[in-house]
Amino acid sequence: MAKKIETICVQGGYTPGNGEPRQVPIYQSTTFKYDTSEDMGKLFDLEASGYFYSRLQNPTCDTVAAKICELEGGCAAMLTSSGQAANFFSIFNIATAGDHVISSSTIYGGTFNLFSVTMKKMGIDFTFVSPDCSEEELEAAFRPNTKAVFGETIANPALTVLDIERFAKVAHSHGVPLIIDNTFATPVNCRPFEFGADIVTHATTKYMDGHGAQVGGAIVDSGNFDWTAHKEKFPGLCTPDDSYHGIVYTEKFGKGAYITKATAQLMRDFGCTAAPQSAFIVNLGLESLHVRMERHCANGLAVASFLKNHPEVDWVSYPSLEGDKYYDLAKKYLPKGSCGVVSFGVKGGRKAAEAFMKKLKIFAIETHVADARSCCLHPASATHRQLNDQELAAAGVRPELVRLSCGLESAEDLIADLDAALRA
Repeated sequence: MAKKIETICVQGGYTPGNGEPRQVPIYQSTTFKYDTSEDMGKLFDLEASGYFYSRLQNPTCDTVAAKICELEGGCAAMLTSSGQAANFFSIFNIATAGDHVISSSTIYGGTFNLFSVTMKKMGIDFTFVSPDCSEEELEAAFRPNTKAVFGETIANPALTVLDIERFAKVAHSHGVPLIIDNTFATPVNCRPFEFGADIVTHATTKYMDGHGAQVGGAIVDSGNFDWTAHKEKFPGLCTPDDSYHGIVYTEKFGKGAYITKATAQLMRDFGCTAAPQSAFIVNLGLESLHVRMERHCANGLAVASFLKNHPEVDWVSYPSLEGDKYYDLAKKYLPKGSCGVVSFGVKGGRKAAEAFMKKLKIFAIETHVADARSCCLHPASATHRQLNDQELAAAGVRPELVRLSCGLESAEDLIADLDAALRA
C-alpha cells in the first residue's frame, strides 16, 4: 500500500522489530566491531553492506536518510553535515576540473558563492541564468562540457519559483541531470522528481528540523537518470574507480550508483559527516513536518496579504499571494502552499529597511530561516553582503529587501509586530 506523505513523516525509514526501540536509536559510535579481517575487508571493497566507520555511514544517519528518501520518492539518499555540503557533493560527484554547470542565478547567497568562487577555483565553471529565462536562452548556456543544471524550487530569498518541468526538459535534451534544492518547499509541498528533476538536495537545518537545533543536509537520487546512456559525460560513474579496485559504480550498484559513489568516495575523502545526534534531531522534526508546514504557509500568506496593503511597503514577494509574479507556477508546483518565508521592500530603501528591523519585537534578527520562531534578515547586509550591486540584482536581492520567516506563532501577533515597526 502506498503511504501518504503524513504517514511517511511519522513512520518512514524505520520499522522496529519485536522488542526493539520505537524511536530511532542513536548509534553514538565512531567504529563497529567485526570478528575477522576478512569480514571488514568486504566492506572496504564494497562487496558487502554494513558499517565500519561513522565518517562514511552510520545506522542512525542512514535511517533518517531513508525517511527523507521515501518522502521525496527517491531510490537512495545520504545525509551530510550541512546543506552547503549537500549542494557541493551533488555537483562534485559528477563534475570535475574542466567541466561546466548551469545554475539559476536566484539561489541562496552561500550557494552562489560556493559555485562562483570556491568551485571555480577547483576548475569547475558555472553559468548563471535567470529562472525566468526563455528556453532559447537556457539552450544557449549549454556547452559540450556541461554536466548538470541546478536550481531551487523556491529561491532564497528572492522567492522565485523555478519551472522545474521546463528546466528538466532542456537538461535532459543535453544529456545532463537537473539538481533541485528543495529546502524551502520540502517534500510536503513539492516533490521535484514528479516534475522531471533527477537529484534533490536539502538543508535539513531549515524546515525539516524546524526548531533551529542542528545543522545538516541531505541528497536524494531519483534513480531515473540513465548515466550509462551518457558514459562519456560521466566517467566517474561509468568507468573503473581505481581507489576501489576498479569498481564501476553503474555496473555494480545500478540505480544506487550516484549515492554510493558520493558516500564511498566523496564522504570518505571530505568527511562532511552528519552526526548521529543531529540526525536524531532531524527525525524529531520530520515527524511533525506535515503539520508545521501547513501553519507556516498559513502565517506566511496572512503576513504577505497584510504587507501588500501597507502604506510603508513598496512591494511584496510571496508565491502563494494572488497577483504575485510566480502565482501561476506556485499553483502548479506548490498547490498546498509554498512556505513561511515572505520577502518585501520597505519604502525608503536600505536605511529604512535597517531602521524598521530595529523596531521589531517578535521577529528576531537572525541568520536563519524556517523554524518555529519567527525571524527576519536584511540579506544585502548579511547573507548576500559578498555580492556587488550587479550580482545582487541578478540574485533577485534588492537593497531594501527584508526577508521574513513566519514561524508558528499567532498570525495576529506577527502582523501587529510588523505594523508597529513599520509605523515607527
